[in-house]
Amino acid sequence: MPSQLTRNDREQIFRKTCAVVEKRYFDPKFNGKDWPAMVAATKQTILEAGDAADFERKMHDLVRGLGTSHTGFFHHSVNRVPGRLAVCATFRQTETAEGSRWMFQDVHDGGPAHHAGIVPLDTLLAVNGRPLTPPEQPMFPMGATADVTVRKRDHSEATVKITIPNPRTRKQPYAEPRAVSFRKLDGNVGYLKVTIFPGLLGIDLGRDLNRAVDGLSDCDRLIVDLRGNLGGGLGLIRLMSHLTPDKRPIGYTITRNGAERGVKKESLRRFGWIPSTKLAIPFVALLYGGRDGSVVLMTEGLGARKFHGRIVILVNEHTVSAGEMIAAFAAENKLATIVGTETAGRLLGGVGYKVGHGYLAILPKAVFYTWQGKCYEGHGVTPDVPVPWDLEAAREGKDNQLEKAVEIAKSL
Repeated sequence: MPSQLTRNDREQIFRKTCAVVEKRYFDPKFNGKDWPAMVAATKQTILEAGDAADFERKMHDLVRGLGTSHTGFFHHSVNRVPGRLAVCATFRQTETAEGSRWMFQDVHDGGPAHHAGIVPLDTLLAVNGRPLTPPEQPMFPMGATADVTVRKRDHSEATVKITIPNPRTRKQPYAEPRAVSFRKLDGNVGYLKVTIFPGLLGIDLGRDLNRAVDGLSDCDRLIVDLRGNLGGGLGLIRLMSHLTPDKRPIGYTITRNGAERGVKKESLRRFGWIPSTKLAIPFVALLYGGRDGSVVLMTEGLGARKFHGRIVILVNEHTVSAGEMIAAFAAENKLATIVGTETAGRLLGGVGYKVGHGYLAILPKAVFYTWQGKCYEGHGVTPDVPVPWDLEAAREGKDNQLEKAVEIAKSL
């Protein structure tokens, strides 16, 4: 990350960022915001920022002012990546004797935080010796080792080293936890946990999901746990396809180009196939590459399962993007009972655009609608059975949301 930026450097980055927003932001009406006025009101302050880090924060605040998910401004050195993506953990604000702090809530198996020995209910105190308290969000450097100070459940303090890998892509940086896990619960109930949908096409994920569902083939009820799901790519189609035996429309995405052309869902190209081998990638690229990204998503028609009609999906306020699309699809088609808390309302697909000196403007490129035309951006999927997370139960080693999901599954 540059230590210094000249006034001319800042002006060039500022101008390029504004141009990218005006041309690439998914909504030609800028989500109802007065973008030119926002630019005019903040330009002088941004150009006079104290240093490069201050400049980045102020540019980020400007772009985030558009008020949609997957919107921001970062340097490709990925020194400041949200904790849920960098260490594969979610956080919940909690009150302590010292005031408000962040508590680890979802700690995904196989992620950097999990490997470092972090467990749910650990309280975050500092990162690299710097105290961190709400409302400042937990951010971590990728491709580095972070010294993280936590208070454990026994009230002792410990500083652990979290080794965070380099991201596969700096335009959409994230670490990758174990994506799929499963087990059988009492009462012939299958349990399937999906934390992320890695890869654009989700080929490897598709295989993992098939193995998991085959391993639960004797179960006549299924719980799909999407709590803390980090989102991801088209692999979500495979999971949706395991919720219903037939081929049916999931929903559709509309890009800015599609919005400006006023396209109708019935006229859009359809995508409903997760390849079984990477040899198919060139064929998919030939069919869909270089075209407008407005498209209808379809399930694959994988056939009947014993648990169909008796599915419960667990979600929480940390379930984002692809996880929310699955919950919305299941709810709209009455394929599952949704249990937990309202999802995050972050359903826009984002991409990074280079704006100079290693900086990226992260902007949503498309909006997702269910087949019936519902958009959950800004307000998430509401559970059929609201079940808030119970901190006291968690301290006793119980998962009250999962317990309720099992109870409902057995009653179906």
